[in-house]
Amino acid sequence: MPQIDTARLQQIEGVPLSTGAHDPDSGAMCVMEAVAFVAGEPWSDSPACACPVIAAFCRAWNDGLPDDERNALLRPLIPRLVGTRGSRALEHRRALMAADYLVREHTSAWLRLAGLTTQADALSSLPEITDMAQVPSIRGAIEAARADAMKARDAARAAAWAAARDAAWDALAPTRLVLQQSAVRLVERMIEAREPA
Repeated sequence: MPQIDTARLQQIEGVPLSTGAHDPDSGAMCVMEAVAFVAGEPWSDSPACACPVIAAFCRAWNDGLPDDERNALLRPLIPRLVGTRGSRALEHRRALMAADYLVREHTSAWLRLAGLTTQADALSSLPEITDMAQVPSIRGAIEAARADAMKARDAARAAAWAAARDAAWDALAPTRLVLQQSAVRLVERMIEAREPA
């Protein structure tokens, strides 16, 4: 089991996490580069000690977060991500957890914000995605929500340009905050997932 270098963990406490990949001498790092650093691994945003599924989710999340929120949400996860690598079966299980989150929580929240509550309810009420064999049975609901969202997007696009950027960002804030907390819970659940029996 990989060990956390506590001196390195303390060393990065004041270093703000930033987007993208970085040179090790730049003084900047993303969440997964921080994981590699505290695990004593060679500099990388794909550390060997971390589950590739969780790492991919965290890299995308890291790069999508506003600077002022990245540290608060991701920094506490750094030591917990060390040692999460497991079997292919565990990776598969975690990938299904991420897919389930993206369909039933993430997409539903944005649909609800757009006023597409029927479509949001259809996705959020789908059964938990625990097996790829389920995909054909839920594809219809996903595709219907996607089609309606595309229509709403096209209609909203013209209105969005007329709205002030700050006002639009403020309107998104409650949904973003809810999704950020649910993403934290997802990563925590993926970290806590155990090898299948």
